[in-house]
Amino acid sequence: MLSLKLPQLLQVHQVPRVFWEDGIVSGYRRPTSSALDCVLSSFQMTNETVNIWTHFLPTCSMSPRARHICYFLDYGALSLYSLGCAFPYAAYSMPASWLHGRLHQLFVPTAALNSLLCTGLSCYSRFPELESPGLSKMLRTGAFAYPFLFDNLPLFYRLGLCWGRGHSCGQEALSTSHGYHLLCALLTGFLFASHLPERLAPGRFDYIGHSHQLFHICAVLGTHFQLEAVLADMESRQAWLATQEPPLGLTGTAATLGLAVAGNLLIIAAFTASLFRAPSTCPLLQGGPLEGDSNAKQQ
Repeated sequence: MLSLKLPQLLQVHQVPRVFWEDGIVSGYRRPTSSALDCVLSSFQMTNETVNIWTHFLPTCSMSPRARHICYFLDYGALSLYSLGCAFPYAAYSMPASWLHGRLHQLFVPTAALNSLLCTGLSCYSRFPELESPGLSKMLRTGAFAYPFLFDNLPLFYRLGLCWGRGHSCGQEALSTSHGYHLLCALLTGFLFASHLPERLAPGRFDYIGHSHQLFHICAVLGTHFQLEAVLADMESRQAWLATQEPPLGLTGTAATLGLAVAGNLLIIAAFTASLFRAPSTCPLLQGGPLEGDSNAKQQ
């Protein structure tokens, strides 16, 4: 009969100091545990067992309402990310001719309003999803495409200036990271909207290679190149920007972010409340009939 020996547990003085936890003196796993030891330790009482298993508790309360609420929170986080992009762009990536102009002054406040619009539209897009999936997809795509286009207006303008002047565009020059970021962003949007490649070969990409996985990869790469591009702008324009007044300052930035977070949470709370007011027979909370359901076929 196959038997597995559970890993030996250690006292605090038997593990390197970097693993010590204040007030915890026993139940430590060996720092050089193998992958098998780590799996087995999930089924023995260590000082991390309860912490590990409590991560699974939320799965017991999942419901159609909880699923929609999780999406609402996801949309809010993405909306605030679009606002986060506007802060460094306003500070480091503005065209020289825009500095201290009306558009520069309103750039971050408008981005904050855009985040509220994005959250509101994307949350609302879940409600007509069963009856009008096309409308739902259009609303959700537009909700994230618009803030992206707005945030990148300074880059598009600088890109246009550089195309017009060839290579002598001075302060308006864009690093190659800006180009990679824009390319990844376009690929991200294309994958989100097209559902390729799984649409061309249904069933072939169920586990690996479907559009949502590729969408995440492109989004992560785009974020990486975006950060690299902002750092390049900051370094190449540092001496010039040092002579300019900052658009908001620390206080204005913190206030704008705080108001945007509060506004997004209020929008999410409003849509969450509407879910709880909806009757349990609402199609949104039922998920629609399953394919092959005999009752569905008769209707």
